[in-house]
Amino acid sequence: MSLATEFKAFVMRGNVVDLAVGVVIGAAFGKIVSALVDNVIMPPIGLLIGGVDFSAWKWVLKAAGADGKGEVAIQIGVFFNSIIQFLIIAAAIFVVVKIINSMSKKAEEAPAAPPEPTTTEKLLTEIRDSLKK
Repeated sequence: MSLATEFKAFVMRGNVVDLAVGVVIGAAFGKIVSALVDNVIMPPIGLLIGGVDFSAWKWVLKAAGADGKGEVAIQIGVFFNSIIQFLIIAAAIFVVVKIINSMSKKAEEAPAAPPEPTTTEKLLTEIRDSLKK
């Protein structure tokens, strides 16, 4: 089997395709969560704390020069926003996994229907019932 054929078989497996779809959807979901945190959640929190804009919150290690360049700063607000984004994504994934697990448990808990009796068993049952009469 050639390398190209093996690679094609690997890529076309269901698990790899599912993983690729998951990564693409996850990236889009990450952008949605970023927009939610940056534009919806953090502004009211900043307002409640006293008008603090978390995205601009930083510790300046070296001030910018006269030309406005060369500032070295630790971006605490960006880090704080990332933590909140992570918590939202983790909570969403937890809920999805919880739902999937509950659905799979319900499918496992459903009892299987008893198997249909074979023709021999049916005949024997009829004979037994006839003999009882």
